[in-house]
Amino acid sequence: MEINHDYKVQLFEEKGFMRKKCKECGQYFWTLDPERETCGDSPCDKYSFIGAPITNKKYTYNEMVKEFLKFFEENGHTPIKRHPVTARRWRNDILLTIASIAVFQPWVTKGIVEPVANPLVIAQPCIRLNDIDNVGRTGRHLTCFTMGGHHAFNKVNDFKYWTDRTVELCFNFMKKLGIDEKSITFIESWWEGGGNAGPCYEVITHGVELATLVFMQYEKIGNEYKEMPLKVVDTGYGIERFVWASQGTPTVYDAIFGNIVKKLKENAGIDYIENIDERILAESATLAGLMDIENVGDLRILRQKVAEKLKMNVDELDKLLTPLENIYAIADHTRCLAFMFGDGIVPSNVKDGYLARLLVRKTLRYMKNVGITMPLKEIINLQLEELKELYPELLEMRDYMMDVVDEEERKYLQTINKGRGIVERLVKSKNEITLDDLIELYDSKGLPPEVVKDIVSEINSKSNTQNKKSGNIKLNIPDNFYTIVAERHEQKKTEESDELNSQKKALPELNEDIEKTELLFYKNPKQKEFEGKILKIIDNYIILDKTIFYPEGGGQKYDIGTINGKKVIEVQKKDDIVYHKLSDVNGLNEGDVVKGVIDWNHRINLMRNHTATHIINAAAQRVLGKHIWQTGSNVEPNKARLDITHYKRISRDEIKEIERIANEIVLNNIPVKSTFMSRNEAEQKYGFRIYQGGVVPGNVLRIINIEGIDVEACGGTHCENTGEVGYIKILKTERIQDGVERLEYTSGINSVMEVSAMEDILINSSEILGVPIENLPKTVKRFFEEWKEQKKIIEELQKKIGEYKKYELANKFEKVGNYDILVEQVEGNPKELMSIADNLIKEGSIVVLLNNNGYILCKKGEGVDISMGELLRKIAKGGGKDNLAQGKCLDDLKTLKNKVFEELK
Repeated sequence: MEINHDYKVQLFEEKGFMRKKCKECGQYFWTLDPERETCGDSPCDKYSFIGAPITNKKYTYNEMVKEFLKFFEENGHTPIKRHPVTARRWRNDILLTIASIAVFQPWVTKGIVEPVANPLVIAQPCIRLNDIDNVGRTGRHLTCFTMGGHHAFNKVNDFKYWTDRTVELCFNFMKKLGIDEKSITFIESWWEGGGNAGPCYEVITHGVELATLVFMQYEKIGNEYKEMPLKVVDTGYGIERFVWASQGTPTVYDAIFGNIVKKLKENAGIDYIENIDERILAESATLAGLMDIENVGDLRILRQKVAEKLKMNVDELDKLLTPLENIYAIADHTRCLAFMFGDGIVPSNVKDGYLARLLVRKTLRYMKNVGITMPLKEIINLQLEELKELYPELLEMRDYMMDVVDEEERKYLQTINKGRGIVERLVKSKNEITLDDLIELYDSKGLPPEVVKDIVSEINSKSNTQNKKSGNIKLNIPDNFYTIVAERHEQKKTEESDELNSQKKALPELNEDIEKTELLFYKNPKQKEFEGKILKIIDNYIILDKTIFYPEGGGQKYDIGTINGKKVIEVQKKDDIVYHKLSDVNGLNEGDVVKGVIDWNHRINLMRNHTATHIINAAAQRVLGKHIWQTGSNVEPNKARLDITHYKRISRDEIKEIERIANEIVLNNIPVKSTFMSRNEAEQKYGFRIYQGGVVPGNVLRIINIEGIDVEACGGTHCENTGEVGYIKILKTERIQDGVERLEYTSGINSVMEVSAMEDILINSSEILGVPIENLPKTVKRFFEEWKEQKKIIEELQKKIGEYKKYELANKFEKVGNYDILVEQVEGNPKELMSIADNLIKEGSIVVLLNNNGYILCKKGEGVDISMGELLRKIAKGGGKDNLAQGKCLDDLKTLKNKVFEELK
């Protein structure tokens, strides 16, 4: 469709705004200044607020957030609470909350869910890592920023306001702050994101963009635009930029993190340049705004331009600015981590956990570069103190933050220590480390590119000292490396979402409208049989008007049983229609009324295990912390498993405590209530912890409430009280991926059977050892210690055998070509043969040993240019390295000897 938009609004007419075309960039803009010829935005205009604040007072961050919310509340908007910075709590297409409108996508913007208030205002902390490599360098980029948004959701029969009121509100807010109205320009622009689009105004003053006013009215499908029934006012005010402009500091970091930056400078010992850095930083920030930095080339050009303007040597300037830039980045990154960890993100090698770890390691690297000795967790604690007035909920996660940062630092040091060997092995096979190599080293091994660079520099230096001919290893690290890897992982999230959708079980297509299935198992979970009418038979599936058979979903297995005596072997649901797969459909006809009976033992075990899943999740949160979040579950009749986010292995004592609390909950016989609620009501009442099982679609949610214990949005079948679950037994835990722990457990009679099986093992073991069960640990320990001693004795004997054989075989070497060769068959296991070879090998010799079981070993001494791995592959089966190879040989000694001699002639 053709899109035309009139950017003229009522305010422009009333105030006498003029529409002009920027002589620099060609954009159209609106202004009250008749003399203005440029749009006001950088790079067309330079920053003019640095050193000259533009508001009627200097605002702190906290004051600006309050001022913003207060102004819009006074103008008819309802303030709402912020959402978490991890967007995957309520959507599965992005990882992090990147804008205030992301809070309302997709449910509200698609018209599926009513907004919690309309119009509303929110100050939403957001995280964007697409500019991470510019943070600290440009004076204005942040990974974590607060987007102030006032939003109106307009329907034909319920229209709030549109362009006129939006522009008026923005203009009046800036005037209230004391910003000169003649300095304000409204640039005509266009916005697209998240599948939506619409015209917008970029609101500029003194060279800096402070707000964007978007009028979301189109859905973009491919290259086509479709009019949306819901018209959304989507505004974004840069709270930190308003603070910066109000203070006029050289950088946004000085305005937002002034106290923390000062402490970091003092700790690093660079506070001595306090008197001269403001002029330099102001010039650097001003030029950065003019250049609109986007890539590595621009960054290098910027440094040169600043040096020329200040009449300084560029190397001296770099030496002066780099430590400050590192400190600014540390201040930004630690606030970002405070929000990430405060909202329950656990560092890992996937999804948002990967991005958190990226920030931790980048911060640690900056701290090392600048010489900061203050622990990382102490800096994050400083951020919490700054944030506690507006975000007191973050303090509830303080203990977790301190622990997880310690754990991440430990892992980082381990990674660095292992790094040398990893890089050395890599460069043996190539003379250049590419960008793909660097990303692979970072993704799979956790090695930052700066560490790789240090190791490569040492290798090159050593190579040059030893005059090796191999040449230096080439390595080029792009300045936007972390931006690249962050964007790749954001892209992976979208790809994973698409892949999961494509993997959903394919069911037969219906070519006609079928009424949705009435779900009887919600009305009466204990109903065992029913009668229903067949609406459709397709392949081996039948569709009924009602059912008590639970279809697979939410991690729970489907019910089984019979329909008219025929086995129900699978149950699935699609678009509110339940498909029952039968062993056969012979004799059944559409329109028949049939009788269904579920396998009650199967169902009750599923109910117990599913309710146990909720109980264990709640118990794990109590024992391990509020960062615990369910990442997956699988409920089957005999056992179940729960995957939770956690930053280290769960200890045996912690498992016992989780199990104790879980069974205490069972014994308290707490009612398990299920209710259907609107999404807004559920979120407002219980928060985002209801989404433990992942994203739940739709406007109406089924809420399972174990009062005082656990509340979740869940579609599964459950017990009516916790007492029905029976004894819960945790069988084992394992780490299924970095940052995710899996608990496997049973409930009810299955737990009794599992405990009985464990008792059988103990009883059998005690009988074998001939000791009472209570003495098993002491006896096993004694046997183990004795075994270790025996093992040492055996190893010593093997060495002596090797030494003895040396004298027996030393005179059996034969000269073949340039080498002394020994090919012999000896008795012994592989370790004994290795010991014999070690004792026999000498310079210029090759030893080939064969035992009676066909094990073969090839070993060479110094001065032999033949690879043992290649030799073994030619004479037998197996392989190995250059100096040692092992394998299997089916030949007799004479044949083997002939083969070896033939190869070495």
